[in-house]
Amino acid sequence: MVLHIPTLLVVSVFIFFLMSLLTFHAWLRETRERPLAYLGGMMLLAAVGMVLVSLRDQGADYVPKVLGNMTLLLSAAFNWTAMRVFTGRAPHLPGMLAGAAVWLGLCLCLVPSFYQSMTVRVSVYSLLVASYGLLTMLEFWRSRQRLEVAYLPALALTLLHTVFYSVRAVIDQGLGLDQALKGYGAGVPFFSFMLFESMLYVIGIAYVTLSMVKEQVELRLKAAAFCDALTGIGNRRAFMVNGERMLIECRRRGESVALLLCDLDHFKRLNDAFGHQTGDQALIAFSQVLTQTLRKQDVFARIGGEEFACLLATADEQTAIQVAERIREGFAHLPLLAPGLLSVSIGVVSSQTAGYELSRLLSQADEALYGAKDQGRNRVQTVTRGTSVLQLS
Repeated sequence: MVLHIPTLLVVSVFIFFLMSLLTFHAWLRETRERPLAYLGGMMLLAAVGMVLVSLRDQGADYVPKVLGNMTLLLSAAFNWTAMRVFTGRAPHLPGMLAGAAVWLGLCLCLVPSFYQSMTVRVSVYSLLVASYGLLTMLEFWRSRQRLEVAYLPALALTLLHTVFYSVRAVIDQGLGLDQALKGYGAGVPFFSFMLFESMLYVIGIAYVTLSMVKEQVELRLKAAAFCDALTGIGNRRAFMVNGERMLIECRRRGESVALLLCDLDHFKRLNDAFGHQTGDQALIAFSQVLTQTLRKQDVFARIGGEEFACLLATADEQTAIQVAERIREGFAHLPLLAPGLLSVSIGVVSSQTAGYELSRLLSQADEALYGAKDQGRNRVQTVTRGTSVLQLS
């Protein structure tokens, strides 16, 4: 069965235009999602390009042959750019214009084998579109390790679209407009299928891109819910969730876990004397000390005010004391303020004495922390004993 080509042309233009409006509407509701803007532009350019290439035999051949195909190639470039931006890379303007520029150059040179041969034009156009498809797949491939969304449907759609145009470059001989409108000729079935494939691809890529963007936004919101806005490390919720997970895993493997509870000394006095901006800088600086001192498998977070908690995997009490001392000394020697003004008290407890229940570990570490405060601050202390330190002058 051969589909009616004039109807397909009208329907494809309508679908491209409608999908572009819907995509632009989604982008305007969330203007930070730039991939939607490029995707909407791709569909709008596809609609305009389809109209232009349909204007054959109207006395101005340069409109369908030059402007129409350049617009469609820009549409393919916008599709690539949408996925490029989605994966976190900046738009590449020379690459976006390259396909249309190649087409314009070939047309302006008036190469007889190109300008007068529909078969050659179809092959060149199809290869350029397939090239943008390959670039799009490359963007997904190079970002596969850090993309946390389900990108495989978009990759599969792009692969099928690219394969189709690669095949078209070889087998399609081109179809005159009069033949297309009258529905006769050897190329009518393939031309009909091409229009149908284009509509399916636009609808499919719009749906999966919206789905990926939605998933990415949800991941960002989830990350924000588990992140301390000031320091950029985890918050109390993140610590409780990730800490419980670590304790379950270490208990299953029979490994010791240690908890450090850190409290910046005289923080209120620091705020009163130097202002809240300096207090914020001290919190950020301490979080950076934790990031530099602790391992990737450790869990640490700001759990409230000037209080931080750290869970050390596969660490006994003695190891935890050594780590706590490095944190204390690293913070005390920061050049943020004069020597002696920055200090932290740290309470230490391990699963060897408190077990693997997070609430119990926090309670006993809090007891050790208050012991460090009572002993004069700027020190590391366990539940049963303290470690004296050299006071900074």
